[in-house]
This record gives sequence, C-alpha cells and structure tokens, in this order.
Amino acid sequence: MRGAGLSHAESDEPTADGERAGGGPAGPVTISYIAESAGVSVPTVSKVLNGRSGVAADTRARVEALVSQFGYRKSTSANRSTMLELVFDELQHLWGIEIIRGVERVAREHRMGVVLTEFGPQRSAIRYWIDDTLARRPACIVTVAQLSPEQRNQLRSRGIPFVVVDPTAELPDDVPFVGATNWTGGRSAARHLIELGHRRIAMISGPDRILCCQARLDGYRSAMAAAGLPADLVVRTDLTREDGHAAALTLLTGPDRPTAIFAGNDLQALGVYQAARALGLRIPADLSVVGFDDLPIAALVEPPLTTVHQPLTEMAVAATELALALGRGERTPQIGLELATTLTVRGSTAPPPS
Repeated sequence: MRGAGLSHAESDEPTADGERAGGGPAGPVTISYIAESAGVSVPTVSKVLNGRSGVAADTRARVEALVSQFGYRKSTSANRSTMLELVFDELQHLWGIEIIRGVERVAREHRMGVVLTEFGPQRSAIRYWIDDTLARRPACIVTVAQLSPEQRNQLRSRGIPFVVVDPTAELPDDVPFVGATNWTGGRSAARHLIELGHRRIAMISGPDRILCCQARLDGYRSAMAAAGLPADLVVRTDLTREDGHAAALTLLTGPDRPTAIFAGNDLQALGVYQAARALGLRIPADLSVVGFDDLPIAALVEPPLTTVHQPLTEMAVAATELALALGRGERTPQIGLELATTLTVRGSTAPPPS
C-alpha cells in the first residue's frame, strides 16, 4: 500500500480541483508545479507530502508554505472516505472502552470502518504509526494520545484532520479538541462532601503533568478555600487502583485521618475501597468516597460509588463528528469543546461519624 501511494505522489497528474487564487498554472495545481515553485525536485516534494525524513528544515517549510498557498491536496483514495483512525497511548482501562464506544457509534452512522492504534507502554509504535497512517490516508483521526508538533504538521501537510480527546497537556490554539469541565467536576465533588458536614477531606490526585488532574485538584482546592477549610491532605499518584490503594493507606493511617476522600478517578476510588476494608473502616459510615469518570463499574461496587460523571462516550462522539466535519472542509463554529461534568450521588457518601 505504501509503495502504491508513493508512486502516485511522485506522478505529474493534476491533484487539486481549483486554480490558485492570484495566479498560478492555468489548470489544477500539480506536484511538479509545487516542485518548480519551490526550486526542488518532485521526489523532495513527495517526501514532504508523505511526512518522510531526509528533507532540510528550511526546504520542508518552503514546500509546506507553497502547498498551503496553492491549496494543493493529494487526490483522495477510496479508503479515505470509508475509514477513520482512533489512536491511544495505551488501552488498558474501562475508560478507553467508553471512548471506543462513542467513536464506533459515529462510524456506524457514516458507514465507516475504524482502525485502532495503540502506541503501547513504551510508545514504541509511534515512528511506525505515523508512516502507516500517512500511507492509509484515513478520512480523519481521533486521538487520545498526545501528538508532537512534528506529527501534527505531517498530518496537516497531507490534509488529514485530527481532533484530540481529553488533552493531557496545553495545546496550541489551532489544535481541535474535545474535553470536559474537570475544574467544575473537582469543585462539585468537594462541595458535596462539605455540604454533608465533612471537614477533613483528602484528595488523591493524578500526576500534576496531566492537565485534567491538575484541573480537578484546583477545583477541589477552590471549594475547600471557599469553605475556609485547609486543603493539605493531598497525595499525588498514578491513576490506577493499586496506586489509589497505596495512597489511601497512607492517608488513613496518618495522624489526621480524613473522614472523606475524593479520588482523581474511579480506579483510584476502588483502591480506596480496598484500603478502607483492610483497615476495618465502613463506607460510608466511617469514610465517604467520591470518584471521577462514572465508569460502568461505579454503579456495581458495594456500596455504589458517588462519582463525577464525565461524558466520555459523548466526548468521543463530538470529537469524531468534529473530525469528520473538518475532513469535509466544513467551517465549524469552534474547534475546542468542553462537555459538562455532573455529580452522580450514590451510596458511598454520607455525613461524617459524630
């Protein structure tokens, strides 16, 4: 497949439908015209269009500028209109299943197939992924993995639109994304516990390098500050059940044991459940617990978990619809969306013991 795509890219056939505004060739723009205007060879332009190495940075920039100026696009293959790609860093939790469900829902409506790519724990698939994706030319990409600036530029140069779901780091203003109101969710979780009468409320937060985790922590701190309560019972750790368990043991065996714990996600909250039971503490009689995400398992544990509902499936639906719209060349009112979080109160929270 990659060989056939490269051969087409290096041909001199017309590949854009319109003429260049303000001048240019009489007919559609060709790859040869791009090469001549840039003062380089056709294979060099092909390398740029295919995102391959072996091109000097200034030459690449010159070619990409001409591609953008002339509105040049490689012709769309048959696969382009029938396939989209979903990219994960690592797919190992129920959180990812909710994202897949949303993408598949939209793909079915549009009668499209879905290619699922996972970078893996060492992100070792990245260098192969970008080459394979450029060769496949999907209609669009929905990515949970955070792409580098170089990868984003490679996709743009090929006219492959992409949308980031739940970004973990700050993105440039021109990168489309769909996220959730994490700060509001963190504040609503803490306020719920405060309104129940809790005063020693701990938080198990995710790593500070992850944008959503910092936002949830900031929301918790805002609610605590508004109530005149200290927010000093905070443990940062990874977003896993095992790490939630270890963090909860540290908090619950300390000198100032909290009466409530707000966990950064539902998996951490399950770890809190395990730690509480190991210490003989009852939920919610001795300890209230709140999670974040509202995964299906939250309603199945005993007692059912009070958690902040993050509309993961709806986020994936919105991201996929946005990516497809961008692929059709439609103008969208905004390229950054945040869907609302809501608190789902179940049986894991109650007033503190007297």
